[in-house]
Amino acid sequence: MRLAVKLLLGWFALFGLVIGLWQAVFPASFYADFPGMGHHWVSPDGPYNEHLLRDVGLGNLAVGTVALVALLTGVVWVARAVGLAVVVMDLPHQLHHQAHVSVLPSTTDRVLQSTSLAAVSLAAVALLVLTSRLSAASASAAPRSDLREPAPTRP
Repeated sequence: MRLAVKLLLGWFALFGLVIGLWQAVFPASFYADFPGMGHHWVSPDGPYNEHLLRDVGLGNLAVGTVALVALLTGVVWVARAVGLAVVVMDLPHQLHHQAHVSVLPSTTDRVLQSTSLAAVSLAAVALLVLTSRLSAASASAAPRSDLREPAPTRP
């Protein structure tokens, strides 16, 4: 697997696991404090909803987990699935925030949020493009067969 693909998978794994854990375990803190360093991007966008924040956090944890599996196993089709999942999840997320960027308190926050969301979407598209260019032999690698029942042995 190419270095660029590994770096993207590492980024999605880290982001998904760290942000997802924050959302799922400490939803009130995420609501009040994300992204941190004095910026507040979630709370200006509507009332606090613990259930919603935990659910989104668990989705991010799931994407982060699959990205980690792809990174550790090197299975190309799993890496493609990560890219597709992030596009499906983050592109509409980005578009929503672009349409509602005016709720943020400052121009700096608007630019930082727009830039960071665009970076996630572009990284997901890059992961899809890069994995589509990997060899067909790597792409068709099936999951290891140790989850299937062993073939009968001959005496």
